Amino acid sequence: MTRSEKLTTLEEMVATIPDGASIGLGGSFLHRGPFAFVRELIRQGKRDLEIIKASPGYDIDILCRAGCVSRVRAGIVAMEGNFGLAGGYRKAIESGTVKLEEHACMTLTAGLRAAGAGVPFMPVGGVHGSQIAEVSGWEKMTDPYGGEEEVWLIPAICPDFAVIHAHAVDRDGNARVEGSPHWDRALTRAARKVLVTAETLAPSESFLERPELTLVPGFMTAAAVHAPQGAWPGSLAPIYDVNYDAVARYVEESAGGSIAGHMAAAPEARQEEPA
Repeated sequence: MTRSEKLTTLEEMVATIPDGASIGLGGSFLHRGPFAFVRELIRQGKRDLEIIKASPGYDIDILCRAGCVSRVRAGIVAMEGNFGLAGGYRKAIESGTVKLEEHACMTLTAGLRAAGAGVPFMPVGGVHGSQIAEVSGWEKMTDPYGGEEEVWLIPAICPDFAVIHAHAVDRDGNARVEGSPHWDRALTRAARKVLVTAETLAPSESFLERPELTLVPGFMTAAAVHAPQGAWPGSLAPIYDVNYDAVARYVEESAGGSIAGHMAAAPEARQEEPA
């Protein structure tokens, strides 16, 4: 594979996602999510998707409102404190349109880590007293080394695709993330294919200067897209903050039954407009 084969367009990247695929989305709530990618899923009319994310919000909400999703594996879901619950997602779950396997953030991450390690399950503590384990059908076992403690066993979670938004990517597909990786390290190690959108396209030499910031090495990346403002209306610290006005407009508009105005206002949509 030559270096140029890693770089593609957002449209071409999303075109590789078949209906019915399972997709793990990076970031957390309104922070560093691959939101331009999510909106392109809607534009291309993808259907019957399974979405996997420990702490989604805007992304799962807009996908549910657009009818793209049939299954979800997620921990906490919310639009963050400013906007409360994700109304479109909640309606989809309550109506039965979308099926949910509910997790705590740490149990979903445990399932991803199991897949990344190539083992069928990962033991966790901290679920005792919750009905999540029983509702989800997880098994438990007693410490096989002589202790009396019981642990829950979370089945491996292996998405078909992991999609993250990074601060920078090079032509080899090396992806650099500044600050918190959120759940992206476990997610990218668990998935069958890793797709990267990135704020900037950086020279490969710059990755040698701070190799510890390379969250995803190029050999793991199937395809990469240069997508400025790709986390809008969320944040990409320290480059830009959450656009709370845009989120507020989305919440109000979508509650009225439409997302067309929000989709048209997205940066990638405006970039497509003729001069």
